[in-house]
Amino acid sequence: MAATILLLGFIVANLGISGAQSVGVCYGMMGNNLPSKSEVVALYKSNNIKRMRLYDPNHEALNALRGSDIEVMLGVPNSELQSLSNPSNAGSWVQRNVLDFWPSVRIKYIAVGNEVSPVNGGTAWLSQFVRPALVNVFNAVRSAGLQDQIKVSTAIDMTLIGKSFPPTEGAFRNDVRGYLDPIIGHLVYAKTPLFANIYTYFSYAGNPGQISLPYALFTSPSVVVWDKGLGYQNLFDAMLDSLYSALEGAWGGSLDVVVSESGWPSAGGFGTSDDNAKTYLTNLIRHVKSGTPKRPNKPIETYIFALFNENQKSPELEKHFGVFFPDKRPKYNLNFGGERIWDVSAENNSTLPLASDIVFLFNKRV
Repeated sequence: MAATILLLGFIVANLGISGAQSVGVCYGMMGNNLPSKSEVVALYKSNNIKRMRLYDPNHEALNALRGSDIEVMLGVPNSELQSLSNPSNAGSWVQRNVLDFWPSVRIKYIAVGNEVSPVNGGTAWLSQFVRPALVNVFNAVRSAGLQDQIKVSTAIDMTLIGKSFPPTEGAFRNDVRGYLDPIIGHLVYAKTPLFANIYTYFSYAGNPGQISLPYALFTSPSVVVWDKGLGYQNLFDAMLDSLYSALEGAWGGSLDVVVSESGWPSAGGFGTSDDNAKTYLTNLIRHVKSGTPKRPNKPIETYIFALFNENQKSPELEKHFGVFFPDKRPKYNLNFGGERIWDVSAENNSTLPLASDIVFLFNKRV
């Protein structure tokens, strides 16, 4: 027994154990029955949620985050994009909402705008301000010497993709290239990931005749789509890889993608249920540690939408994305920290034939 423990300790020390990348959770506040900001931070910590997306620089929330060690994606609301296209205003915004809280609040990202699109009637007029605001906020962060610690980007949705199938031929819509290409160019220059909100739910609900529920929920028993030697067993990978392909076609192939939102509603529309939501979220948390067919073995930084059911959102579907009820009870039993994995990848510069021995040691009765 003692010899076995010593041997296991030696193997662990040499191979290294790493926890799977933990997912973040988006903290929306559109409800009149939600707990206090300090209670929310405590909820993150007690559930091992290490990343938070905030949609605006709520100072009460930022103050509650001081010293918490929670990484934050901080949002610039769409309503402020026009103002921040002025460099002076952007500098003041960064000072007031970032520098005044740094480093006691671990702001990792700033998302300048959310789902702005030049072909979406509701946000089209804002598209002219996204890149100027993005560059101005970046310059203000760089002036403070924090460009390596705080990355500045914007969050898109998948409606900007004109061709998503097959994934290796993914491409942006021609009528958004004039908007997106300069943004992508800046992100390449700044070595900053693009943020993308990716929902298999909406793809499935909009086209259930061609997209199966198991494919959308990560439960297909085998590969559903083969594409140039790459096998797709779930829709999430296919959507993300179509975005990678679109970036490659827009001179952005070097960019990483942070999945800034993903979730499944439990009520309010076609294909919604507690079971489907729990299945999707459980599998998403497990899956994002392993990468996609185009970019395998590369964890996908992902933020679940959303923390709470928010009763002031509309339409009805939007009220049911929460993973907690407003009274802080969990809707589902989720392991936000992911499963522990054994890291025997090329990062260790090793091809040790000990992985099977580790499995044997853990399963052997001693």
